[in-house]
Amino acid sequence: MLKNYFKIAWRTIIRHKGYAFINISGLSVGMAACLLIFVVVKYELSFETFRPNHKDIYHVVTRETWEDGVAYNPGVPAPTPDALRLYFPQAKIAAINKAYGSLISIPSQHSGGLAAEKKFTENQGIVFMEPQFFDIFQTHWLAGSPSVLAQPNRVVLDKSTADKYFGDWKNAMGRSLKMDNLLNLQVAGIIEDAKPNTDLAFKVMVSFINLKRHASSYNYNYDWKSVNSDHYVFMGLPARESMDKMNAQLKIFSEKNIVDPGKARKIEFLQPLAAMHFDTRMGYPLGDHMTDKSTIRTLSLVAILIVIMASINFINLSTAQSVSRSKEVGIRKVLGSSRGLLVGQVMGETAIIVAGALILAVTLAKLLLPALKELASIPDAVPLVDTSSILFLGIVIILVILLSGIYPAMIVSGFKPVLALKNKITASSIGGVPLRRVLVVAQFGISQLLIISTLIALKQMNFVNDADLGFDKEAILVIPGYTDSVSLQKMESFKARLLQNPDVRAVSFMSDVPSSDNNRGSRFYFDHSYKENTHLTFLKLADADYIQTFGLHLLAGRNYMPGDTAKEVVVNETFLKKLGIRDPAAAIGKTVQLGKNPLWLPIVGVVKDFRTNSLREDIKALVIAPRKTFESTVAIKIAPPHLSKTVAAIQSLWENTYPDYDYNGFFFEDSIALFYKQENQLALVYKIFSFIAIFLSCLGLYGLVSFMVVQRTREIGVRKVLGASVHSIVYLLSKEFMILIGLSFMIALPVAWYSMASWLQNFVYRTTISGWVFGLAIALTLLLAWLTIGFKAVRAALADPVKSLRNE
Repeated sequence: MLKNYFKIAWRTIIRHKGYAFINISGLSVGMAACLLIFVVVKYELSFETFRPNHKDIYHVVTRETWEDGVAYNPGVPAPTPDALRLYFPQAKIAAINKAYGSLISIPSQHSGGLAAEKKFTENQGIVFMEPQFFDIFQTHWLAGSPSVLAQPNRVVLDKSTADKYFGDWKNAMGRSLKMDNLLNLQVAGIIEDAKPNTDLAFKVMVSFINLKRHASSYNYNYDWKSVNSDHYVFMGLPARESMDKMNAQLKIFSEKNIVDPGKARKIEFLQPLAAMHFDTRMGYPLGDHMTDKSTIRTLSLVAILIVIMASINFINLSTAQSVSRSKEVGIRKVLGSSRGLLVGQVMGETAIIVAGALILAVTLAKLLLPALKELASIPDAVPLVDTSSILFLGIVIILVILLSGIYPAMIVSGFKPVLALKNKITASSIGGVPLRRVLVVAQFGISQLLIISTLIALKQMNFVNDADLGFDKEAILVIPGYTDSVSLQKMESFKARLLQNPDVRAVSFMSDVPSSDNNRGSRFYFDHSYKENTHLTFLKLADADYIQTFGLHLLAGRNYMPGDTAKEVVVNETFLKKLGIRDPAAAIGKTVQLGKNPLWLPIVGVVKDFRTNSLREDIKALVIAPRKTFESTVAIKIAPPHLSKTVAAIQSLWENTYPDYDYNGFFFEDSIALFYKQENQLALVYKIFSFIAIFLSCLGLYGLVSFMVVQRTREIGVRKVLGASVHSIVYLLSKEFMILIGLSFMIALPVAWYSMASWLQNFVYRTTISGWVFGLAIALTLLLAWLTIGFKAVRAALADPVKSLRNE
């Protein structure tokens, strides 16, 4: 029987090559797209779930409630882990503290350790770690044990980092390295590399006691008043311990221990380990990216819609083609074939075609996978085909066979043998026309939904990329540096030598660029009053050239005077608005007291608001002031004509001035672009899958029009003999589809508007959903559909009617 099905299916493919190409190519493209999306979704959803005890591991985070809103922080006050061990002895507690842009120097073995053989700047994966971390997280040790992190001046490396530093990890044990030209560390352990689907991929793990010994150098404050966003605490609970019960106890714990002199109410609570990768409220990911769950849902929905569209093509063409099989079905029924056997035959033929499409789909997906990995930040280690993807493809095949085959099978098996043998069955008599119309509407509705979503996403990203950020971001080179005593002494001379270059227009040393993910905040008092305020103020610490370098606009007053410590401050408009001050000039001469600093500092200037973070967030109340010991980064404004030449000169000057440090410069505008990396990726994904949707829609439409032309060949010939014009025949063949596409647009419009309006809510500053977007979507769809239909319709209209009637 299977052999017979294969024979019939093959003969059908050979006899109707055009329709077979449309069916197989449509299904293969749809399944390839679905498989690629599955790889992305599976990878993102697998973060931390590979750990056997991941359901019992939690990240302790902080919720800060103010009168004007709620803020979330991935960190906790520094004393938290020690106190948690006393309050919750049944739990395992471990702390880590992130470090940024640390310089790792590997002393040469042949120079008595006096010369640095290699230098590496590690921007991610470097932490101070308590040994208890490995009581919670199971890790394979190649050498050493967790206990080494209880000792000072010890470091643990992962295998690939040890290979990078020492050539081979087996040579690393006992070797020395230097961190930030400050810590002399001995390699005391090597662990296996972390899996790619984790945010806890640590490369350099320094014993936590070193952080406490060099607290000022790494901004570590052991008090309950400061919530440090770099200080992460993890908790391992007994298997049956309730998270809700523990959160209730943590609330009591927080209210007792975390005392804030301001009006903020700070409560610690548990975040499930597997939720870390998706909780965008926290920011500051430990890994290289975070993913919003809504993005995963969107991609999953797109995959489902693409498969449905491919199946719709198959259904439409199969039901239309069933007319040509009426004689075959009539003969089979006369010879005793049952309806069940006919259904089995059609389903078997469908299965063979789907299987062929699957082979092409996997091949196509394999070719496109490298591009997808580049787009979606998926590591090369993630395979296209594994046990889960094979299972997924099996489910997809079954669903596609059922979706594509069941209705055509029921239609074909329902033919009456007498009518079938007399050729009395037509496309309209089998009842498939209304369904085909519904399916065409559904297919083009999906296409227009994706087109509208793409246009709105692109409009928003253009709005973001072209938005007035309130500062100059062009041609500003940023070089992260260090604030050790040697570097601080070289600061002024380095700046002076930079300014000698005629292509350098301004230079500023600072703690942070104007717009970043940094949220360094402080309690404050205003105008010699100890009345509690309802909001934090955020800090940018920089020298007096900060305003000039980034082109900030003073609305009132002047810039603060140069100095190593804060004696005067500049504030932004939002700072004043939150205090109820509308006139910037009225704030000049008022004073502020920041954090633990007992000095009242006069406000000497007010700058126009600029974007302190991404456009997803409100502009924050801000104080700008100098503090030399925090000004580790230099920003250099360069004249555009000689950009590359100037950058090379600056790099050379840096390397000569700071020979102990690695050069790691980047352009400011590139760092701003990273804010919207995922949104730009999503917009590109929309583009790609909108194209696929249009391709599938037009492919199916071409097939239906081709079949219609064949079915109406005689009618077209008669109409031409009676004087019908080419225009009228093209109109006859296309008008129904144009109406169906218009109807699909009316259905897609409200769905697209609602879904994209919800997506835009992720941005505090967002574009509007303009009417032209919908007009362009329907115009584009009608144009492509008409071109698809018109090509075949015009050929039919221009055909010689004599040949058409003779063939009939």
